[in-house]
Amino acid sequence: MRKLTWAATALAALLPVAHAAAQTLPLRSPDGRIEVEFALDDRGTPGYRIAFDGREVIALSALGLDLGANGKLAEGFHLEGEQRRSVDQRYTLPAGKTRQARDHFNEVHAALEHSDGRRLGVILRAYDDGVALRYVLPATLRRSGLGIREELTRFAFPRDYACWALNLGRFGTSHEGEFDPLSSAMIRPHALLDLPLVCHTGAGDTTFALAEADLTDYAGLYLSGRGDGEHGVEAKLSPRLDQPGVAVRVPAGEDDFHTPWRVVMLGEHPGRLIESTLLLNLNPPSRIDDTSWIRPGKSAWDWWSGGVAPDVPDAGMNDATMRRYIDHAAALRLDYMLIDDGWYVGSSGDGRYHETADITRAIPQIDLPALVRYAGDRRVGLWLWAHWKALDTRMDEAFAYYAKLGIKGVKVDFMDRDDQVMVEFYHRLLRKAAEHKLLIDLHGAYHPTGLNRTWPNFLTQEGVLGAEYNKWSRRITATHNVTLPFTRMLLGPMDYTPGGFRNVTPEQFTAQHFSPQVMTTRAQQLAMFVVYESALAVVADSPDAYTGADGADFLRHVPASWDETRVIAGAIGEYIVVARRHGREWYVGAMGNEQARELRVPLDFLDHGSWQATLYQDGVTPTKLRMQTRTLKSDDSITLKLAPGGGAAVRLVAE
Repeated sequence: MRKLTWAATALAALLPVAHAAAQTLPLRSPDGRIEVEFALDDRGTPGYRIAFDGREVIALSALGLDLGANGKLAEGFHLEGEQRRSVDQRYTLPAGKTRQARDHFNEVHAALEHSDGRRLGVILRAYDDGVALRYVLPATLRRSGLGIREELTRFAFPRDYACWALNLGRFGTSHEGEFDPLSSAMIRPHALLDLPLVCHTGAGDTTFALAEADLTDYAGLYLSGRGDGEHGVEAKLSPRLDQPGVAVRVPAGEDDFHTPWRVVMLGEHPGRLIESTLLLNLNPPSRIDDTSWIRPGKSAWDWWSGGVAPDVPDAGMNDATMRRYIDHAAALRLDYMLIDDGWYVGSSGDGRYHETADITRAIPQIDLPALVRYAGDRRVGLWLWAHWKALDTRMDEAFAYYAKLGIKGVKVDFMDRDDQVMVEFYHRLLRKAAEHKLLIDLHGAYHPTGLNRTWPNFLTQEGVLGAEYNKWSRRITATHNVTLPFTRMLLGPMDYTPGGFRNVTPEQFTAQHFSPQVMTTRAQQLAMFVVYESALAVVADSPDAYTGADGADFLRHVPASWDETRVIAGAIGEYIVVARRHGREWYVGAMGNEQARELRVPLDFLDHGSWQATLYQDGVTPTKLRMQTRTLKSDDSITLKLAPGGGAAVRLVAE
């Protein structure tokens, strides 16, 4: 077998395979629990399989690319060479679920040569918490440019799995919906599943989730049932809107082209996936050298309540109402106030008037410079909402103006796409925002891919069926709330907008646009600020809802970013208990579904010494809390009693 000559970059260093008969490449995770095998079958079709603790999780699964007019890279390959490496390094995150992350993996890079002379690289990485793979198209293949019609990546299941899936059914959505339990055997070829797909393997609590990372110059990934009717799923790429039949246009270039990572997150229980930083590890390091200006925090918000401010005459999108929300943010020690849709000339939620909208000119009722000064005097930073279409063509001008005013961040909305063009928009938006030291929150957004490691000014995003749906539906149930941490939240921060303080039972609930209700308890709403990951934690309700209310004091203290995260216990769709540390304080959040339950929480995550604990538990009605202060130690435990649709929150401060 000849030595490699086809790539001038990393692949040029590949070593020749020892003998032609070698058609498999084994790989293990650093701790040895995960085994991966790359293989070529007798037709030269590349594939892989994954086992965890000796039990097969992903059966032999085919790999390949459909290049449209340039044919398929799917079979007829032989293994020309391999390269191996191991990496163990740590890095710091300015915001998120942990302060220090470890990037520790073993890797094999398989170089394949087709019978027609074309070449393809496949990289596999094994981590202690999952496996990732990607394709490498050599420079020789892309010198004249090419298109990718579809990926031929499969995830074959050796048996029927119990899974949770969000079937969007079509491309071009806001990625908002329920992750429903279903048998993997029921995933049909016409389904179009969003990421992640989460499945129990049937071996104890071992769970895996399918995801993607480092989505750059490419189309978003979906999953469908296999066309051959066998167990498992296969890749579907979001198509370009300007070129039917093409998902990815690979421009001509002199460098190798790397596709995004296809990821199998894997752990002995579903909580292990919540703790994982695997998707962040698979993204490039931060491109922002000085991150000192990136401040995670909590924010007030006018839109969810409908701009309600009972003590303000003619409340709405005007200076008086915005000042009331700024005062509310200052009173609750919130870092920010988010001014939503309606503040600029031509602003519209559906984007119909983006050609005439002016995102640098406020309506007459809003004096933006004066509001920035008013907020600054109260140590509150302002965020602004913008429709992406209105922002797209004036990004440099608008961001320069916002930065000059002293605006801290921008919430960009209604993209509702994940084709290659929109993916490029995300990267351009975050780069330009960083140049002007602006923070970003994306709504109408596709699933996270770990991009916030590369652009840490990207604090949070939607792409989640969140609290806004209480305004017009009954879909935000307690079961939904305790499914999200094990599904959507595995991929990254989610701007669910918790903190609804108009708590009622499901029987009492009425959907309403102004002063919306939530059909979970006050304690569950508090627990969300611990359980849900979001470095911009938007406190959703109106100022009057928090004045003198039980639990408002918890919101003054709970952080939005963490040094450490531990998942204590949980079952998908049933309950969850999470402990997170910020400095010398620990917070515990517990949430349950519609079934009342009692949870014993060991405190062995605490350091030695005494800790003052303030407990917020469900009271006799959904709005009431049972509050208690105790002195505890690391060898103690606490018992939390959750009402139906209930929760609990605990603050622990070292004495």
